[in-house]
Amino acid sequence: MPDIEIPAVNENKPLILRILTSIFYIALVIGLFAGILIGTDWLFRHAIEPATKTLVYNWLGFARYSPRGMALSFFIAILTKVMLLLVALIFLVGYVRTYFSPERTRALLAGKHEFVGNILAALLGIVTPFCTCSAIALFLGFIEAGIPLGVTLSFLISAPMINELAIGLLASSFGWQIAGMYIGCGLVIAIVAGWIIGKFNSKNLVEEWVYEIQVGKSTGIMDNMSFEDRLRSSWDNLKDIMGRIWPFVTIGIAAAGAIYGGVPGEAFASLLGGDKWYSVPIAVLIGVPMYGNAGGAVPIMQVLLQKGAAMGTALAFVMAMTGLSLPEMIVLRKVLKLKMILIFVGVVTVGIMLVGYLFNYILR
Repeated sequence: MPDIEIPAVNENKPLILRILTSIFYIALVIGLFAGILIGTDWLFRHAIEPATKTLVYNWLGFARYSPRGMALSFFIAILTKVMLLLVALIFLVGYVRTYFSPERTRALLAGKHEFVGNILAALLGIVTPFCTCSAIALFLGFIEAGIPLGVTLSFLISAPMINELAIGLLASSFGWQIAGMYIGCGLVIAIVAGWIIGKFNSKNLVEEWVYEIQVGKSTGIMDNMSFEDRLRSSWDNLKDIMGRIWPFVTIGIAAAGAIYGGVPGEAFASLLGGDKWYSVPIAVLIGVPMYGNAGGAVPIMQVLLQKGAAMGTALAFVMAMTGLSLPEMIVLRKVLKLKMILIFVGVVTVGIMLVGYLFNYILR
């Protein structure tokens, strides 16, 4: 196969040429991203959904609109769509990430003014969606690079909450307007929460051993990868991530299917309706203990809306599930003291609840 890898930016080229080259490749990635969303949505509407209904109602013999039939039909159709989206998006982003190593990410953040660093860290969290399992390594690398604690946490809030999967699934399910609002709110939470946390004395909130270690420097291997190497890395990344998340995606969609087919809409309307002050805190409390990713959270959000929940309440659920998952807190506890974990959870929770109330007010 010919080597057609994206060329590295040559610092000797004129500035305008480097800018135009960067714009071209950003537009290329966005175009591929949009093509995946449009193609998957078309496939879902014209093939997956009709085939699923035929399977469930005609071949398996479930009565139409029966709770079990609706739940099973929803589960099969949505699981198929979500898995297709995940495979395509993870592979694409895995390729892009071969140009964005953790070392390069922390190098971009090092030495910046703190609030500027919070903004840049939150933006980088979108395009460098490292998983929860990478949290400790990233945290150690950022600390070693001299990046303030608040800036580091802005990145760690943004990366799981506003990753490409959440954006893609939200855009596919609810449109770009809702996806855009989600991105904006997530960025505000990540930036403000990181800035507030940065005001605390990090020396008293981080485990002492963190400052005693030395993290290895980048070997630069990503800059020398061939096109085939990058594809192979993307494939390995896809297998690794899908191997980790598919059970939780399946469980999340199964829960959504059970809610869709078995829970009366009146019960959800009374508990999570937009006019109930307690609907947002309940949604956050339900979302936090769950191991969250967009693949499992967005289908549940879709069902919550169908059952009468308000948009702000549903968004708060997704943000809590993806940004404050219990497993992530357990991982971060290895490097952060309990006081810091409580501050982190408290600040982010308040931000998520404010977003929920704001959108319930705007969209009522």
